[in-house]
Amino acid sequence: MSGPPFLRTGLAAIGAGLLLAAAVPPWGWWPAAFVGIAMLDQVIAGQPAIVRFRRTVLATAAWSLPATLWMLDLTPPGWVFAGLLHATFFGLAACVAPSGRGRRTGLVGSFTIAEFARWSVPFGGVPLATIPIGQAAGPLAPVVRVAGSLLLVVVVVAVGMSLSALVDVWRGDRLSLRSAVAGGGVVLLTTVLAAVAPTGHVVGSLDLAAVQGGGPQRTRASPTGAAVVFTSQMEASQLVTRPVDLVLWPENVVNPAPLPTSGNRRADRLYSDDADLALTAEAQRLGAVLVPGWFHRSPTDPKANVNYSTAIEPDGTVVDRYDKVRTVPFGEFVPLRWMLDPIAGDMLPTRDLLPGTGDAVLETSAGRLGVTISWEVFFGHRTRDPVLDGAQVMLNPTNGASYWLTQVQTQQVASSRLRALETGRWMVLAAPTGFSAIIDPDGNLVARTGVGEQAVLHGTVELREGLTWATRLGPVPMLVLSVLLAVAGHAIVLWQTPDRGRGSKRSTDATG
Repeated sequence: MSGPPFLRTGLAAIGAGLLLAAAVPPWGWWPAAFVGIAMLDQVIAGQPAIVRFRRTVLATAAWSLPATLWMLDLTPPGWVFAGLLHATFFGLAACVAPSGRGRRTGLVGSFTIAEFARWSVPFGGVPLATIPIGQAAGPLAPVVRVAGSLLLVVVVVAVGMSLSALVDVWRGDRLSLRSAVAGGGVVLLTTVLAAVAPTGHVVGSLDLAAVQGGGPQRTRASPTGAAVVFTSQMEASQLVTRPVDLVLWPENVVNPAPLPTSGNRRADRLYSDDADLALTAEAQRLGAVLVPGWFHRSPTDPKANVNYSTAIEPDGTVVDRYDKVRTVPFGEFVPLRWMLDPIAGDMLPTRDLLPGTGDAVLETSAGRLGVTISWEVFFGHRTRDPVLDGAQVMLNPTNGASYWLTQVQTQQVASSRLRALETGRWMVLAAPTGFSAIIDPDGNLVARTGVGEQAVLHGTVELREGLTWATRLGPVPMLVLSVLLAVAGHAIVLWQTPDRGRGSKRSTDATG
């Protein structure tokens, strides 16, 4: 490549980021992530900390911004902020790692910590367009059974570092062969562990239907629209004509709200009563447990909304309820509202969602149903918790109707595949406009609807018990390992000092 050095390195960094973006759904070209990480390592190798920071920020922005383009339709400033925040985390991770031969070990650890950081902060984290999501359809995905999605980050970064090491070997650096071999060893070890890791056991089965009401994407919530959504959902539910044990409806398709002309709480109550009666009658008609998703103003706090799923038995009795715990920043609650409201005007939600505090398990005659509502499925602990509480199958009612493109929906399906593998449970998604899906414990996509269609997914799923290693362990062991890898990178540099001589240099770094 000709041109000034800064232009060549800049284009290489952008190319590395675009390859990482290409691995993420809806594109899903999972091998591209390995090449992207290898390119990034080559771009920052041997550079001072500030240069590593700049080049990594550029690469990560080229990864994050295209892979979250859907945000542009909702909030252009939020899209830029989220992309730059993602890039900053990884830029700092590149600074933490050493620049010498120990950098590859250090980068495996620090990049894994960077991923965990952006999954967690600020405002609860934004785990979108992640490295694991890009591998959900790839052959390495089953390693999440062993120690969760953080292990998958370690493995993917290690593979990328191995490819980078092979480039150095081709250039004549024979010591880098050890790094390449070490990366292959990581893949082999984790693949073997995934093959022997427990996945739970079958205790029963149930026939179910996931109901998708249909309609256009890119719609926004409104009182009149709520009635249309509910009507479409009821129409689609009539397509369930064969006997089933469970019927899952999407998130917040039952939205009791006063009509625009009424403006009073009595209308709100009447709408709610009508919805209750309709759902009771529908559960009785189906002869099945019905799990609809509700969204409305809180009866206890007029300044807040509630988002929850109920379990209605075949006789029409409501037996349990789960309120969404992990809420969406700037979508369901507004951080720093006191500062942003005067600036944003009516662009932000007028009321925050009141988060739930209870267990994410619905106790029903059909079984113990774990629930992660929409956004929650991107967080591993929101499926781990209900499985630890005895959930035998996982439900993910969601609502992606307001989003542009299909990036959120495809990434949500990918996250659900990872959650199924991590927990050893079947995952069932129901969305009002798509995608609804059924996923088995091996992460296989058994069935999926299209976007916008009115449809019902029928399937027989297993009720399962028992815990995977990932469910037992949680994220702490992998965080400890990541810190140790980051420290080990520096230890390798300290060990390989010039005064130790050539013999010591040849016997030091086993992982890059």
